[in-house]
Amino acid sequence: MATSVGFDLDMTLADTRIGIAAVYDELSARLGVPMDSRAIVARLGPPLETELANWLPAEEIAAAADLYREIYPEVGVPVHVAMAGAHEAVESVKSRGGRVIVVTGKNLRDATTTVRRLGFDVDHIVGSVFGADKGAALTAFGAAAYVGDHVADIEAARAGRAVSVTVATGPYTVGQLREHGADVALGDLTEFADWFAGWQQRHELG
Repeated sequence: MATSVGFDLDMTLADTRIGIAAVYDELSARLGVPMDSRAIVARLGPPLETELANWLPAEEIAAAADLYREIYPEVGVPVHVAMAGAHEAVESVKSRGGRVIVVTGKNLRDATTTVRRLGFDVDHIVGSVFGADKGAALTAFGAAAYVGDHVADIEAARAGRAVSVTVATGPYTVGQLREHGADVALGDLTEFADWFAGWQQRHELG
C-alpha cells in the first residue's frame, strides 16, 4: 500500500528566512517599532501572533498581524527558495504512489503561493495550525509520517499517530531533536529519500 507523508513548510521544505526577515523589517519600519528580524528567523515555527507578542503589547498584535499578512505576498514569497533535497523528498513519496500533504503554521494563502512558486507537487495544503493541532489534518489525510524541523512537529506527528521524522534545518540540532523524542532525526532533506525507501519497504512488510 502506498504511504502518504506530511511535511512542514518553513525551514523544512522551504527556506523562508530571507523573505520573512524582509517582511518583519518592513513591518518594523511601518509601525515604528524595533524588531530584530535576525533573531526572529532563528526561531521560526510558532504562530505569527506568538512572535509578535515579543515586540508589541497585546492590544496591538491583531492589527500588526493583519499588516504583516498584507506585506507578505509581495515582499516575502518572491524570495523564498526550496531547501536542499526538498523536491527530491517530495518526489520520493510521489514516485512510490504516495500522497503528500503540507501542514503548516503559515496561513493557507501564503502557504499555497509558496508551494506553487517553488513547484512542489503536493496533494493538499493545510495552514494556520501549529504543534498538536496539526494532528487532525494528518489523521484525516492518512499520513503515516510527518516531517518537520521543530520540536512542535514531533508533537504534531504524535497527535496524528504518525512517525515523527525531523530535519536539523531549523532551530534544533539532530541531537536535540532526538532528545525531544523524534523517531527519526536527519541532518536535512537530502537524507530523506534513502530513509523513506527503506522505511516504506519495512512498513509494507510489517
